[in-house]
Amino acid sequence: MDSSFTLTLANIFMWKWQKELVRRQDMTGEYYGRYIDDVFMTWNKSENALKQRLDNANTWHPNIKLEYKIGKSLPFLDILLTNINGTLSTSVYHKPAAEPYVVPFISDHPQHVFDNILQTSLRRAIKYSSTFQSFNDERRYIQSIFLYNGYPSSFIDKIFRKFFSGYISSRSFLPFLDNEDQFLQMRIALSGQPSRQQSQVEMRIATLTTDNEHLFEESDKKQQFTIQENKKPNEFQNKLIIHYTHEKRFNTHYLPSDDLDSSSEI
Repeated sequence: MDSSFTLTLANIFMWKWQKELVRRQDMTGEYYGRYIDDVFMTWNKSENALKQRLDNANTWHPNIKLEYKIGKSLPFLDILLTNINGTLSTSVYHKPAAEPYVVPFISDHPQHVFDNILQTSLRRAIKYSSTFQSFNDERRYIQSIFLYNGYPSSFIDKIFRKFFSGYISSRSFLPFLDNEDQFLQMRIALSGQPSRQQSQVEMRIATLTTDNEHLFEESDKKQQFTIQENKKPNEFQNKLIIHYTHEKRFNTHYLPSDDLDSSSEI
């Protein structure tokens, strides 16, 4: 992109273009998502009807031409989305033409660079994998890639244990997760999703809030009534009251003007 404002212009243009398509998706209860010029959407009708709608969208503007793929397993950005009997499954997507290279272990980089590369790969695997099986597949892929680039297996195992121990407490000395519960626990922590206990607490709070709404309304009405009672007109409301003290010990003395002229000092 040529300038920092190009992305904003692209989003404005795409937002205006997509309004009709989003409206039609909302009418049928389908999903529509977009990141800049990459679009992902769901469809439950025939494939011919979908192609007809997309071909129609291609006529809305001469500079916008959709190149689309239709299937039950499709990549979107760095994620592979798969429809398994109506259930959406996600995993890390690797382009077929991608080379299996990372920063070589023999390169002249500080130690923390190698640590961060490994931990970033694990973090992405946790967040992008919707099942324990897909995560384990990606974990094995990460191990093979880093071994291929000269990383010692002892170093890989150490970083794996360090990464996992930061989120779960386990007595296992193995450099991987033991079960699906640990995987779900880490996935919730990394993705910022509320845990089951947090969700239950939020539901209780929502229930209490609903029950107390009537109490708050009654309290507001009583408070409003009290304020209105206090605002009754008062006979002194628009009158100015001045308080002063008359000092009788001071007597008024008249001094003739002639005496003032003849006196130089007082």
